Amino acid sequence: MVAKTIDHAPREERFDARSFSGVLTRRSVAFFIDYLLIGLLLIPVGLLVFVLGVFTIGLGWLLFGILGPLTALLYVAWTLGGRHQSTLGMRMMGIRLERMDGERVDWMLAVVHTVLFWAGNAILTPFILLVALFTDYKRTLHDILLGTVVVRAN
Repeated sequence: MVAKTIDHAPREERFDARSFSGVLTRRSVAFFIDYLLIGLLLIPVGLLVFVLGVFTIGLGWLLFGILGPLTALLYVAWTLGGRHQSTLGMRMMGIRLERMDGERVDWMLAVVHTVLFWAGNAILTPFILLVALFTDYKRTLHDILLGTVVVRAN
């Protein structure tokens, strides 16, 4: 019987220095673009919840409390977990999220990535993002925990 070995080591050799040139700046600008887009998405979604509240005699208005986070998570799951592996802001900035093992980013990983980002910022303050200045491949703490990296798309 032949033992089959499985190599779980990250395939980091597929990245070169050009993959990370300007990624932190592009990532920051993409963040602001994405949250502007999410803010714009909240307008029609908010109107929909308002109408739902009218038809349910105010009960539907309870959704206003979770409207922002739910809209943001659906946006991230749809875009970052989609075929481009990037949000619209990331696409505009020419970057995308990749897994270190080379597999595709699915919608669940995209949602967990976003939740860890916000939880890390809320619990440890936004200074936690400074980790990216000192790590290989400019990875943030939530990137390291999830085995992901942001690279230039081209």
